[in-house]
Amino acid sequence: MLSLLIFFPLVGVLVMYLLPKRVGRTVATVTSGVELALAGVMALLIDWSRGGVLQLEERVAWVPTLGASYHVAVDGLSVPLILLTALLTFLSLLYSGVEEERPPTFHAMFLVMETALIGLFSTQDLLLFYLFWEASLVPMYFIIGVWGHADRVKAALKFFLFTRLGGLALLLAILGLYLGVEPHTFDIPTLVRAQPYAGTSTAAALILLCFLIAFGIKLPVVPLHTWLPDAHTDAPTEGSVLLAGVLLKMGGYGLVRLALPTVGDMLAEWALVLAILAVVSGLYGAAVAMAQEDLKRLVAYSSVNHMAYVLLAVAVAAMLGAGSEARQAALTGAMYQLVAHGLTTGALFFLVGMIARRAGTREISKLSGLWGAVPVLGTVLAVVMFASLGLPGLAHFAAEVQIVLGALAVWWWAAAGMLLAVLLTTAMFVWTLQRVLMGRSDGLKGLKDLSAREGVTAAALLVLLVVLGIFPGPLAKLIEGATEQVRAAVLTRR
Repeated sequence: MLSLLIFFPLVGVLVMYLLPKRVGRTVATVTSGVELALAGVMALLIDWSRGGVLQLEERVAWVPTLGASYHVAVDGLSVPLILLTALLTFLSLLYSGVEEERPPTFHAMFLVMETALIGLFSTQDLLLFYLFWEASLVPMYFIIGVWGHADRVKAALKFFLFTRLGGLALLLAILGLYLGVEPHTFDIPTLVRAQPYAGTSTAAALILLCFLIAFGIKLPVVPLHTWLPDAHTDAPTEGSVLLAGVLLKMGGYGLVRLALPTVGDMLAEWALVLAILAVVSGLYGAAVAMAQEDLKRLVAYSSVNHMAYVLLAVAVAAMLGAGSEARQAALTGAMYQLVAHGLTTGALFFLVGMIARRAGTREISKLSGLWGAVPVLGTVLAVVMFASLGLPGLAHFAAEVQIVLGALAVWWWAAAGMLLAVLLTTAMFVWTLQRVLMGRSDGLKGLKDLSAREGVTAAALLVLLVVLGIFPGPLAKLIEGATEQVRAAVLTRR
């Protein structure tokens, strides 16, 4: 089942190049739709009450002399992100139908990236993890560099160099773990059980440093975030959706899947520094977003703010002690935040793209009165921005409240700092809504409201934001089963 899920998009790529170019977009969209259905079947096949157990496991010897295997499985950490990847890829390709100039190669890049991302979230082998990690960079480089906007070449190069640096750091960390256990192996569950670097040591510190560079760039965390605004601003709408909605999640997933359970002792030593960095990132992301005049750049900086909660939750989890349910909730909230942010920011980038196509600009000062010109689009934008600022009843609130409560049990000042970041985020989004939606719409008269294709794209994400905000229990329970296993790995080291 997982092999089919991972590699089916590549079948779609092959079919695209065997058929006439004019049907390429249709083939890609249908392929991603089938992939989403397969992801749904995968979700139905697993036992949601056993999120901490590896399920649908497949294992075949790959490079036996190196201790590497084709080992894939899913649990409560990976299932939500696989579903998120399949959904946003399908919606991106569905939305791309409004852009007539997109060639088949553009759509093929999304299917290749989908294989890499689902493979990354499924693999239980570190060497395979690294291969999928690197494979996800290439399609996005071309999506930005070839089909992006004005400064696309510069933005693509910056994106690639930063993420390539992170990939090399990740490789060093993987090799360090590999050499720390006898017999040598790349198998993630085996390495977690072996705890080769229990305690604190120079080797553990170097491995953690490499992990923090790799995952900090992806997350992104201040000061490793500088590639993000340029990449988002110059990427096409569909690229921005996948970049913010899924690729940023690789950083948070890596911290929880790899860094915390393997070098948790050293992470605990640096937890205070990471908590400070998280608060700084949260405040910085919201404050700098407020200063932007480009609506797309504003949304990009808001991601720095939202991903800071994930870093804070990981720092809190590293300090876990027996009976610390609040801190356990923080780690569950971190994974929930990855899903909530993927849906919210994906929706925001879709909406910004829709606005830019109609108005011919992303400058906030030129969009005044948008609500009067396109009331349905304006209403959806308002709801999604309210979701992004953490309004109760929508998905972000369910995630962030768990993280803040967990932080409160360890560092009250960190919780206070993140609440201040929430206040800044609220001010930023409300002020943006006032400048964009309110006022006279003389300059925007004659704009068409949402098309059927755009309406389906926006409605799908809007419904999920409401459902996950009102009924967080099932997904949170699935995630909690997996984060309990991570917590258990941390506790066994103490």
